[in-house]
Amino acid sequence: QVQLVESGGGLVQSGGSLRLSCVASVSTDHVYAMGWYRQAPGKERELVADVTSDNRANYADFVKGRFTISRDDAKRTVSLTMNNLKPEDTAVYYCNIDSYLGVEYDYWGQGTQVTVSS
Repeated sequence: QVQLVESGGGLVQSGGSLRLSCVASVSTDHVYAMGWYRQAPGKERELVADVTSDNRANYADFVKGRFTISRDDAKRTVSLTMNNLKPEDTAVYYCNIDSYLGVEYDYWGQGTQVTVSS
C-alpha cells in the first residue's frame, strides 16, 4: 500500500524559510511525477511544484524563484525548500505521486500546515 508522510511544516515569519519533506512507503523509481500541492481555507487545492523521473521541475508562477523542489529516489523522498515566504503561502501542503507500478493514480499524504505571519 502506498503511503506518503510529510514533515517540516510550521509557523514562520514573512520572509522566512521552511523545508518540507515527504517519504513514500514504496519505491519511487518508476513514479513519473512527485509533487507538492497546497490548499488554503476556502480555496481549491493547487499545484505548487512537481518533478518528473528525469528531474524536470515545474513550478507554479506564484512560487517561481522562491521555492525549489527535489527528489531522491534512493531515499523515496521529495522535498520542497521554501524561501522568502509570504502570508499568502499559508496553507496545508500535500505531497503527491501520480502513479505506482505503471498505474496512473493520485496518491496523497495527510498534509502539513504552513503558516506565514506578517
